[in-house]
Amino acid sequence: MELTKQGQEALERIIKFAKDEAIDIAGGKVRRTSSRFCLGVEHGDYNGTELFGVATDRFIWMAYRPNGTDKVRLYSGNFPDDGVIDFKLGEIPEPKSAAIAETWGRFAYGVDYILRREGVELSQGIDGVIYGNIPGGGMSRSASLSLNLILSLLDANGIEIEDKMRIVDLAQAVENDYIGSPCGQLDQIMILFGREGMGSYYNPAERSLDYVPLGAGGEELRIVVMDTGTERPGLEKSTYKIRRAECEELASILQKSNYDVSCLADVKDKEMYEKILVQLREKYPDLCDRLIYIFGAQKRFYKMLEAWKAGDIETVGRIFREDGAGLRDYYKISGPELETMCDIVRTVPGVLGERMLGGGDKGASGALVLAKSIEAVKQAVNRAYPRSRPDFADKYAVHICKVVDGVRVYEGLL
Repeated sequence: MELTKQGQEALERIIKFAKDEAIDIAGGKVRRTSSRFCLGVEHGDYNGTELFGVATDRFIWMAYRPNGTDKVRLYSGNFPDDGVIDFKLGEIPEPKSAAIAETWGRFAYGVDYILRREGVELSQGIDGVIYGNIPGGGMSRSASLSLNLILSLLDANGIEIEDKMRIVDLAQAVENDYIGSPCGQLDQIMILFGREGMGSYYNPAERSLDYVPLGAGGEELRIVVMDTGTERPGLEKSTYKIRRAECEELASILQKSNYDVSCLADVKDKEMYEKILVQLREKYPDLCDRLIYIFGAQKRFYKMLEAWKAGDIETVGRIFREDGAGLRDYYKISGPELETMCDIVRTVPGVLGERMLGGGDKGASGALVLAKSIEAVKQAVNRAYPRSRPDFADKYAVHICKVVDGVRVYEGLL
């Protein structure tokens, strides 16, 4: 399996980092884990909705080899100030402690902690070098890193977990229980199960995954990610955490009001929905706004899925845009730079839909665009964004993404 040009450039960086930091990866493997692009429902996973998205070609690459000891030595080319993360298996900082708050190494510590807690005993350490080009918000860099570390450490220890959903659970636990980030499972699912050229449809009630090809007529669809250049802290420090707590609070209120719901996704019946708003909106206006978005997004979700199957990319784009308005106006999870990007590309003919991506506040926005309009989108962003947001004039980027396999392993490159 040959590397793409992007992969070859990453490998060259990794080899240089390994030499500079005296980390021995000779004869090892390279694991590549992707980013993701959610088509629906953004912020739906922790609310219990069905999910649909694709794995995209911005990656984290990790070159690693077993080192014959019980120590892990890792270096990230993206965080050189952290130096080499060096620890003995089982001897790591406490979960959610101040010692891990500002280092990327918390993901490696978290993987060791969660695997041991769940009865997966690691005895073989690794030496590894990591490099990634996933934007820092909106495309699931943290989930990609967690999955890469889990899969690589399991491989080095000769451990195979056949149930991929267990891998998803483990990766979520790294962020939830060790780091303190309240993420759901959307990101891990879309990356781990991602398949080239396919959309991934996840049904949480059945914990089932189906692949859905884009129907005939959709060949001109392109996925564009617009990195605003802003730096988004972890979800544990963002509005995401507040929104999740609000949704859980509303679900609890509904249960105490004798509604048969366990999460907001259970509010599917229009009569129930309207009754809830009549009863609660005056007292809980913000919480009800969150429900308005989730209820509408679920209704749109099935229309979008059918449009994807039919190759009706205009409808897919329109729904993507409507979701963006809901995220902005009712879920209130977007940010000024994210909306600036959306406002800019919305003016370009051939842009079918646009909205913020991921956890919210900062990071990246996304757009669904006709192939013939890609250059016009780039030109519009390059012209207008630096003028509108001069503080980020040298930091933003426009990524034209392909739908790819979420995980690949390369051997014989080192």
